[in-house]
Amino acid sequence: MYKTIVGIEGMACGMCEEHICSTIKKAFEVNKVKASRSKKCAEIITELPLDEKAVRDAIAPTGYEVCLLYTSPSPRDMRRSR
Repeated sequence: MYKTIVGIEGMACGMCEEHICSTIKKAFEVNKVKASRSKKCAEIITELPLDEKAVRDAIAPTGYEVCLLYTSPSPRDMRRSR
């Protein structure tokens, strides 16, 4: 599993968070997605790593700005590999 953190500028309310979550769910096969306007980011859990350009392209039409994107193996998978 992989955890992708997407820094997003422009979210102002719960509807903004839901808009980001639904956009990501429609564009990718995700296990979990959660957006936070206060943290200015979305956390996405997937089986495979996400392509950065694909994530940026999916979010761009929403009007929000992707300012950061970072993917890493989820901590649970890191424990298994030891």
